Amino acid sequence: MTPISETACHQQLLDVMQRYWGYDGFRPLQLEAMSAVLSGRDSVVVLPTGGGKSLCFQVPALCREGLAVVVSPLISLMKDQVDALTDNGISAAFVNSSLSFDERRRVADRVRAGEVRLLYFAPERLLQSRTIEFLKDSRVRFFAVDEAHCISQWGHNFRPEYRELQVLRREFPDTGFHAFTATATRRVREDIAAQLELNNPAVLVGSFDRPNLMYRVMRRANRLDQLRAVLDKHRGESGIVYCISRADVEDTSRALNELGYRTRPYHAGLEDEVRKAHQDAFIAEQIDTIVATVAFGMGIDKSNVRYVIHAAMPKSLEHYQQEAGRAGRDGLEADCTLIYSMADFLTWQKLLEESEADNLQASLQRIADYCTGVTCRHRILVEHFGEAWNRDSCGACDVCLGDVELVQDPLIVGQKILSSVVRQGQRFGGEYTAMVLKGSQDQRIMQNRHNELSTYGLLADHSIRSIRDWIEQLVAQRFLDKSGDYNVLQVTDEGRRTLRGEVVPKLLKPSDRTSKRRSKSVADNSWDGVDRNLFEALRVQRREQATLRNVPPYIV
Repeated sequence: MTPISETACHQQLLDVMQRYWGYDGFRPLQLEAMSAVLSGRDSVVVLPTGGGKSLCFQVPALCREGLAVVVSPLISLMKDQVDALTDNGISAAFVNSSLSFDERRRVADRVRAGEVRLLYFAPERLLQSRTIEFLKDSRVRFFAVDEAHCISQWGHNFRPEYRELQVLRREFPDTGFHAFTATATRRVREDIAAQLELNNPAVLVGSFDRPNLMYRVMRRANRLDQLRAVLDKHRGESGIVYCISRADVEDTSRALNELGYRTRPYHAGLEDEVRKAHQDAFIAEQIDTIVATVAFGMGIDKSNVRYVIHAAMPKSLEHYQQEAGRAGRDGLEADCTLIYSMADFLTWQKLLEESEADNLQASLQRIADYCTGVTCRHRILVEHFGEAWNRDSCGACDVCLGDVELVQDPLIVGQKILSSVVRQGQRFGGEYTAMVLKGSQDQRIMQNRHNELSTYGLLADHSIRSIRDWIEQLVAQRFLDKSGDYNVLQVTDEGRRTLRGEVVPKLLKPSDRTSKRRSKSVADNSWDGVDRNLFEALRVQRREQATLRNVPPYIV
């Protein structure tokens, strides 16, 4: 058989994508990823949320005869993708515990008849010996591992059963293997390739920068008012509010509904049919806001999410990148607001106590540094994933836009804190250090005679919370380090340079009530010049058209 030229392959990929999905061009790295699949070369593909990574294995599956097997971590994710493919006229199926015996048999019959082009499995079922023997007779052309970061113990959402997928490589040594994820550092990418035993894989890493996303971070004050400021700015638009616990999800959704907002809760504790109904209501825009734990969002194909609010600190930058990245997938501007408290850090620390993996604690510290830092938010996220950042300003975060206020004498404040850490023998944590600087008469301070230190009460005019914030900011900027199980503060080399006056830190001015008034003003201004009645009438018309066409409203 005469090999097909590279140009012909590219045209075939484009023709298939136009025919079934209506796209007339490739997004960054899609063509390279699809070409790797067609050529049979193993690959690791990292594309940001909204970058179109699912197409990288779905399109090639339709360009050649044979079966594409897709590994997916969630039943709901499999169903959503198979439903979307079926709606586009593509023969796809899934096999998981939600199917009855007869339903699984019918899928097997379709596969044997060569009718199925993409077949989705959870890793547990895929690795069963009966499944492997069945697939050996099913002309498998390639395996695609979706959400591949689940393979790596260095990634987020680690799934031990994912690491057993290397069995497939040994059972299918001549079949292409391809790993896809939206969030993977260099270490995670290398671990994915090693665990899957990939053979000289093509490693394709897209940009982690989402310039259309506006990142803002604020210390939690009156959280409900802070939430309302964002929701009011985006009245009638779709958004997600993430909380840590199920109880917080329920309470937050209830409180917002009582204030007239249209929300529904979503978490793993709800009955399956209730959870699905709430998700469907969000997709169909019968409600504006879904309030959820991180159980919501993986694989949700809704491009017009205009805001994502984290009502508490997420547990890693990887989680934050993925969750915040569900906003603005249509390329239009969207807001990503993170409302945090250091109590969130302690909550996550307690939840992670049972894990012995040091990388989880390190990941938690990095997201804490992000929250308390005063460096460009886009830069921190991009550099965390190993991508170079060459701009002075992103123009799309609170730091670069000057929305954060800095103290006027950061060197003096920083020197007072660092000096106190040194005089305490570098044997105490942040809370204790803040109490010394505040001039507290706590019994421990008196017993340690730290009330006699020259730094005792040096920041008496400031609140404990403000001093604690400054300490965390010094940690984030590497002037201080935390060590041991008790997060004992120690002065770094950069910190010693600050004590000598050679380096000046950046410290945020303590928050006050003006931020609430400023947010309300922004919310009001965002609707200046907009005919509210016309806007609502158009939304109703769009929803009616979507119902007639049986598609989500954001497509109309």
